[in-house]
Amino acid sequence: MAAPVAKSGIANGVNAGRVTALRELKPRAANSKGNNHSKHNVFVRDLIREVVGFAPYERRIMELLKNSRDKRARKLGKKRLGTLRRSKKKIDELSNVLAAARRQ
Repeated sequence: MAAPVAKSGIANGVNAGRVTALRELKPRAANSKGNNHSKHNVFVRDLIREVVGFAPYERRIMELLKNSRDKRARKLGKKRLGTLRRSKKKIDELSNVLAAARRQ
């Protein structure tokens, strides 16, 4: 998105609108959600993943990735997770798991 242009105070034209001062907003809690990557949290998440394993949709995505059906995997992830950004992040995570399994 382009940088906001200063308002002119005139009702019509390119820079139409009332002249206002930009407020300094404090950071929202939602912006830092999920960014707690302390040593303990990483350990706990790895332990849970080891004990519980993968969800059925994650196993299906991994199967699609093994068969190089990346686009289909993204579409399935998007349907299950809600957004393409979440889907891409999940597919990246599962690709790393597959790569680690191949290395061992």
